[in-house]
Order: sequence, then structure tokens, then C-alpha cells
Amino acid sequence: MKIGPLDLGDFPLFLAPMEDVTDPPYRVLCRRYGADMVFSEFISTEGLIRGAEKSAKKLDIFPGERPVGIQIFGHDLDSMLRAVKIVEKAGPEVIDINYGCPVKKVVNKGAGAAFLKDPVRMEKFTRAIVQATDLPVTVKTRIGWDENSINIEEVALRMQDAGVKAIFIHGRTRAQMYGGKADWEAIARVKRHPDMEIPVVANGDIDTPEKAALIRDRYGMDGAMIGRGAIGSPWIFSRMRHYLRTGELLPEPPLEEKVEALKTYLRDAARWKGERLAVLEARRHYGPFFKGLPGIRSFRNQLVRAATLDEVFAILDRILKTYAHDPA
Repeated sequence: MKIGPLDLGDFPLFLAPMEDVTDPPYRVLCRRYGADMVFSEFISTEGLIRGAEKSAKKLDIFPGERPVGIQIFGHDLDSMLRAVKIVEKAGPEVIDINYGCPVKKVVNKGAGAAFLKDPVRMEKFTRAIVQATDLPVTVKTRIGWDENSINIEEVALRMQDAGVKAIFIHGRTRAQMYGGKADWEAIARVKRHPDMEIPVVANGDIDTPEKAALIRDRYGMDGAMIGRGAIGSPWIFSRMRHYLRTGELLPEPPLEEKVEALKTYLRDAARWKGERLAVLEARRHYGPFFKGLPGIRSFRNQLVRAATLDEVFAILDRILKTYAHDPA
């Protein structure tokens, strides 16, 4: 699969953009575990052109995470075009446009999934952005606004006509938010359309190696984008890749490796965004990291209450001592 000049090989696995999750330290960790390409948290174009510190910081790219895509969202074309020039200076391999975020505060401004209600507007914005940069442009969107307006085939063809180099499709409508079941068949119809030429990548509910294989073999996708399945489980990529190649299901890494990976992430995150925020935002990872360990809830509650790296590391060492040799 290629995105412009970027060759990602057969059936690449992508880390989806996720707010407060896909910061540079976590992207690096996912790349180490086999993600073929990673995407930034979504970045407000209004924030970028105002020079907002939080938005600008999201443009940081660490050694070891390339190829990386920077994802932007906005509702005003002029602001988005100005922001593209700022993003270019960060040097990503790809610029991705968010046309799928279902969150109310984004949609109410006419950004994110709101574009699904007006494919003509979406095409206009996309074409202008493609023409404004030499970087490959991709789009991440949903299958429709609600179950009565699933228009992803029209949307995808318009995006192709506008010049995007790949499309990432979450198999839910905006109305579904993150509930219900992703409709992979709706994505497959895009891929099977006789006029569709650009790569089509599926997203939504792809959280096991077996599902990644299903997306490839039954639904014929060009790649898979992993979102919530990668939270607290960066090794999902290496397990998926192994299964896709061999049909063999690898176990998760040993506890010692998990703890060291979490410590590495926390150290890097603390250096990048400060200890307090690093510890706070790491909380969403603890459940998946230690899922399945009997009696882990007490330790998990301690981790959630911890306020410093020293506290977190001490708890992690107690977890390792308790479970490493006899998890039962």
C-alpha cells in the first residue's frame, strides 16, 4: 500500500489518532511494537494559527516514530489553509484531515463529522487543502451522519476526486458515537466500488489479531487502523502482524516486559509534557496493561490515585513482585 511516495508494504497497520493517547511517546512505543504508521492527536487549526501552546506542542515528532501523520480539524477554510503551512514545517510524512470526530463541541462548530452532512463542502475544503501542500493528504471519516444517511461511497469518491491519497473509514455513523458495532461491510462497499482507486483502510472494532485478518481476507481492505484496541496494548501490532503472517496467535508479552514498557512510556511522557500530566493521562492505560491478572483491581486503584512517577513506579514494582512468578 502506498500513500503518495510512501510505501507501507502489504496490509499496513496504523495507530489511529486519539486525543490524550497518541502523543509522541506512545507513538514511539507503538512503532517499536510494529505499527507501520502512526498519527498524532487531532490538532485544532484555529489553535495553530493563534499560536496556542497546546496545539503547537502536538506538532512535535520524536525520533523513532516515523512515518507519522499529523491530523488537523477545523471549520473555516482559510484557517485550515494557514494551519497547513504551519504543519508542513513540522515535517510529517502525511497531513490527515479529521472529518469523523463525533464530539458535540467539535460538530457544533461545523468541524469533524459535521462535514458528512455536506459532502460538497467536504470536497471543496479537501481540494483546497490538497492544492495548498506538497505533502500527501489523507482523510479520516465515518460511514455517515446517521443510519438514514450512510453516504460513505459518495464521500469516498469525492475525496478521491479532490486528490487525497488514502481514506481511513471508521465503520460507525456520527449518531453511534463509539457505541454499537462497526459496519465493516459499508467500508468494503467503498473498496469494491469500480471507480475507487486510492487505498481504503478500515477502522473500528479491530481489536484482535483475528479481526485484523478478517478485515484483510474477508473484507479486502488495504490496511487496518487500530484505535481503542491499542490503548494500554501497544503490542497489539506485533501480535497482529505475526498472526497475519503465520496464522499463529502469540501470547501477550511477559509481565516484566509490560512493566518496563509502561515505565519507558511514562519517563518519556514526563519529559515531554511534564510529570503531572503524564501521570494523569497514563491512567487510561492501566486497565488494559494488566487485564486478566487476578486481584489486580487494588493495584489499579492505587495507580489511578498516584500523583508522581515515583509513586507509580513503586506500585509497578509491587505488581511485578506479586505477579511475575505466580500470577495465579
